[in-house]
Amino acid sequence: MNYLLDTQIFLWWLAKDKKLKESIKKIIADPQNTIYVSVTNAWEISIKYKIGKLPLKTTLEKCFEVTKFPIININLQHILQLDKLPLIHKDPFDRLLIAQSMIENLTLITSNPKIWQYKIDLLKV
Repeated sequence: MNYLLDTQIFLWWLAKDKKLKESIKKIIADPQNTIYVSVTNAWEISIKYKIGKLPLKTTLEKCFEVTKFPIININLQHILQLDKLPLIHKDPFDRLLIAQSMIENLTLITSNPKIWQYKIDLLKV
């Protein structure tokens, strides 16, 4: 299967956080699955780090180098899909990840109940 990680899940994976269930860890680690991250994740981490809302133990660049997950860039199709989304959730990063998961036919792995309200393929954490 093909999955896209929500930023929180990506950060939990990097930190080996106990909040990330074993079942989800197995899915992410399974070589049969392709796990994607997005430029959106990098953008969100960068902004939250710079304003002091997110501590990082390494550089932003290292976060993405160590995982070797394929990275999805942001394109016009993603923005056009974002524009069609109902305004259930106002977080711009989450909304963009939702749109990307739809356009790229990926299952979004997230722990955010607001995202669960969208009609997309989800893996709820």
